Amino acid sequence: MIDLDRLAEPMIGDACRAELFSEAYRESLKAACAEETEIWQIYANNLGPDGFDDSITRYVANSANRTFVLFDGDELAGMSSFLGIDSGRQVLEIGGTYYRPHLRGTGFNRRIKDMMLGRAFDCGIRRVEFRVDRRNGRSQAAMKKLGAVREGVLRADRITWTGHVRDTVLFAILKDEWEA
Repeated sequence: MIDLDRLAEPMIGDACRAELFSEAYRESLKAACAEETEIWQIYANNLGPDGFDDSITRYVANSANRTFVLFDGDELAGMSSFLGIDSGRQVLEIGGTYYRPHLRGTGFNRRIKDMMLGRAFDCGIRRVEFRVDRRNGRSQAAMKKLGAVREGVLRADRITWTGHVRDTVLFAILKDEWEA
C-alpha cells in the first residue's frame, strides 16, 4: 500500500529540501527556469519563459503527480516531480527535474535524488523510473552515477513540445537495489 499523503509531504535531505509546489512559488520558480532557455529544447515540456505557466499548471493538475520546488539550503534551486504514481504497480517516475545552472556538477543532484528515492521507497514504492531524452547525455550520465540500471530505449516514444519525436532512455532503481 502506498502512502500518497506522505509522498506529498515536505522532504529534508543533506543540506537540501523539497516543498510541494504552490502558487506562492510560481514566479520565483519561473525566474529560475528562465536562467537557461536553451535547455528546454531537450525537455518533453517547455518550462522556459514562454511555456512555464502552461507546463507547470499541467504538472500540478495531474492527480498522479506530485511536483516539488527544490532548495539548496535556503536558496531556490529548481524543481522535480514524482510522476505517474501507480499505486497498483507500486511504481513512479522521478522526472520533470531542473536545476539552476550553477548547481550542476556540485553533487546537488545526488543529494536531491537520495532524498526523493528515500521518500518514495519509504512510502511503499518498489520501483522508481527515470525517463531521459536520448539527446540528454548529462542526465544519462547522472542516472548511471546514481546507480540506476539502463533498461533500454523506447524508440519514437513521445512528441515533445518542439515537435521532435523523442527516443526515451529508460532507467530504473528497485527498492532492494537502493542503498540509503
